[in-house]
Amino acid sequence: MAEEEGEKKKVKKEAKVTRKRKKKEGEGEIEGALKLMVETGKYELGFRKGQANALLGKAKAIVLAKNAPPINAADIQHYAKLSGIPVFVVDKTSLELGSVCGRPHPVSVLSIYDEGESNILKIAEKKGKK
Repeated sequence: MAEEEGEKKKVKKEAKVTRKRKKKEGEGEIEGALKLMVETGKYELGFRKGQANALLGKAKAIVLAKNAPPINAADIQHYAKLSGIPVFVVDKTSLELGSVCGRPHPVSVLSIYDEGESNILKIAEKKGKK
């Protein structure tokens, strides 16, 4: 009897539960994926962290706001290109990117370590090919 319960528990652990967010009206594919990534994944905010992650190759992807300072954006894009990290420029200002991340301040650079249950890396890859 105890062996059967142990087997049932193992079966339940193996099944991966995927969570889906309900999209709000006016919310695009990118915003939904970013919000889900912030809820379930691992990330860091800020230019200095983004620059270090791009230089050392620690992040899986880097997201830039469209109004990030040009010299900073060029810096991060250069280091990311050397490290082979994809850089994704969203069509959002830093204030809008901050609100998507649930922060009350502007966010110009977002470094993604683990996308969690979102598909942000696939979306970034798809947008990069166009």
